[in-house]
Amino acid sequence: MNELSETIARLVREDPRYRAEAYYFVFESLGYAQRALGMGGGKRASRSREEADRHLTGQQLCEAIRQYALDQFGYMAKCVLNSWGVRTTGDFGEIVFNLIRVEQMRKTPQDKREDFDDNFDFDEAFLAGYRISLPD
Repeated sequence: MNELSETIARLVREDPRYRAEAYYFVFESLGYAQRALGMGGGKRASRSREEADRHLTGQQLCEAIRQYALDQFGYMAKCVLNSWGVRTTGDFGEIVFNLIRVEQMRKTPQDKREDFDDNFDFDEAFLAGYRISLPD
């Protein structure tokens, strides 16, 4: 088991509200935000500048998670997230701040746990307006 896996296993034991998959999905969503959505800017010469340019706000990360969940799970996104213990965007904040606490993610002095609260409603974001297209 690698260091990240061990850390996430410990987090799940300490805070059993969320399954390990939720933690991994937040990490994957961060990469998706930077790679596919172009969030977080590009690389800079200095490490601290690079980190600042690649940083996402809580609101940006919630949006990236929403888009990545729809991309990965489609109409089942809400069901999958719920099965991992995630029911609101505030849960993403709990996961992120758990990861910050164990030094697997970083925050700026401006970042607050509350930045993740009420960014979108799960029913609205994952179910309303979702259309399945059938071939002609």
